[in-house]
Amino acid sequence: MLPWKRVLRPLAALLLTAAVATLPAATAQAASAPSSGWNDFSCKPSAAHPRPVVLVHGTLGNSIDNWLSLAPYLKDRGYCVYSLDYGQLTGVPLFHGLGPIDKSAEQLSAYVDKVLAATGAAEADLVGHSQGGLMPRYYLKFLGGAGKVNALVGIAPDNHGATLSGLTNLLPYFPGAADLIKATTPGLGDQIPGSAFLTKLNADGDTVPGVHYTVLATKYDEVATPWRSQYLTGPDVHNVLLQDLCPLDLSEHVAIGLFDRIAFHEVANALDPAHATATTCASAFS
Repeated sequence: MLPWKRVLRPLAALLLTAAVATLPAATAQAASAPSSGWNDFSCKPSAAHPRPVVLVHGTLGNSIDNWLSLAPYLKDRGYCVYSLDYGQLTGVPLFHGLGPIDKSAEQLSAYVDKVLAATGAAEADLVGHSQGGLMPRYYLKFLGGAGKVNALVGIAPDNHGATLSGLTNLLPYFPGAADLIKATTPGLGDQIPGSAFLTKLNADGDTVPGVHYTVLATKYDEVATPWRSQYLTGPDVHNVLLQDLCPLDLSEHVAIGLFDRIAFHEVANALDPAHATATTCASAFS
């Protein structure tokens, strides 16, 4: 086992570096980027939008870079919008969502309580990208979140694991690889299909009563694959394939969460279904 560990440690670092390199240039600027009007704890929800929206970033994201487009989009539509950092590892700045997902869910729980206390709202809505659509389900199911959340909107959520277009299927051929990933970046290990975390999360059903679930997927996803694995099963679930709304949309896993206004339009529909309008290719200009 030890020779494998010596080989896999630099390999794990290389994979992490490569993953970071796939993020848009906005990520590198996240530390200095302003939150442009969101995370305003003096904001009071309106009668039209009575629930604050909490944005939950994905793996390797943070509270700013993941939301440079969606947060202003929702803020301009009258929502009180908030975002948190979670899953931080010591010595790893900016790139979060790498800690144990159950512990990240505890961070989300505390943050939602903070937002509800500040706004006076009884419930919040959650919108998460990638792991940010998966992790809140633990909060809803095991940490009492169902009584504090009206809706969860997952944008390319890896609800049943992230196979990285099949790469994780190779892990059994490298003894100790899965254990190394779990030890060094627990949040990544928790997202490997078949992990103890996913087994616990998805046992006895994908959903909990009282929460409205929306999943937005793209068939060009290269991370949460196969893309149908993102879908949830249960009552009050709305699974959406982006290309059914606009066949011309070529967004993959990162783009759908960072700047796809067609997806954003469907997020707005999920947050306010009573005033939903049809999402089409033209929604890219709305």
